Amino acid sequence: MDFLSEYYGSRDEDGRLLSRVGRVEYLTTMKYIKEYLEGGCGKRILEVGAGTGRYSVTLARMGYCVTAVELVEHNIDVLKGKLDGSEDIEVFQGNALDLSRFEDGSFDMTLVLGPLYHLYTKADKLRALHEAVRVTKPGGVIMAAYCMNEATIVQYCFMGGNLSDEFAKEMISPDWHCKSEPKEIFELIRTEEIAELDAELDVTREKLIATDGAAHYHKAMLEEMDDATYQKWLDFHFTTCERQDLVGASNHTLDILIKN
Repeated sequence: MDFLSEYYGSRDEDGRLLSRVGRVEYLTTMKYIKEYLEGGCGKRILEVGAGTGRYSVTLARMGYCVTAVELVEHNIDVLKGKLDGSEDIEVFQGNALDLSRFEDGSFDMTLVLGPLYHLYTKADKLRALHEAVRVTKPGGVIMAAYCMNEATIVQYCFMGGNLSDEFAKEMISPDWHCKSEPKEIFELIRTEEIAELDAELDVTREKLIATDGAAHYHKAMLEEMDDATYQKWLDFHFTTCERQDLVGASNHTLDILIKN
């Protein structure tokens, strides 16, 4: 908790999602949220790990009934500071590992767009996912986001020139898997590990999406693009983000599940 509080207390998370690179992730995630909410207003949405409310506040202003759960107090303060009182939203401080305040089958959609970045054991990941599934209605949608291993190896270790430092810290296994722990903030995962988690849940996978695709590999290029070219990049990305041969190289993925 202290590592996360320190990290998010000094970070402009909204600014990250508003950058050209961050917008790819945000717009892709919203594209699929909207697709699965196609019934219109009145649907109940739970966001676990709501952060500063980039998704929760937007969805509440679209007319949905939103419940936001966030662990970090600083993020909750930022989220609440965005509200004008017109939104149908409840905000709670809480942990993804324990959603006992909510009854079984309470929500049409449950978003877990951050907690799995910071859960370092398979047991904790499964506990959070089981809780998300439990509070979702049968036939409802669970969307879970992950940080991917291979993108970090390529970008941080090789492109960033940190390869020798990482090996010196013994943070990379012989099969090139980053060894995550709380002080490193992020837990990194592979597509086959996500599939192993899904196999232990009472769900059916709909899609596994590359939410930012190649965007992080070309940050400078995207920031320098004119608007028309950037729109072409988004079109390319939306056309390819479901390609399973590309998903594992994305920095972030979105696992879309239906509760059986």
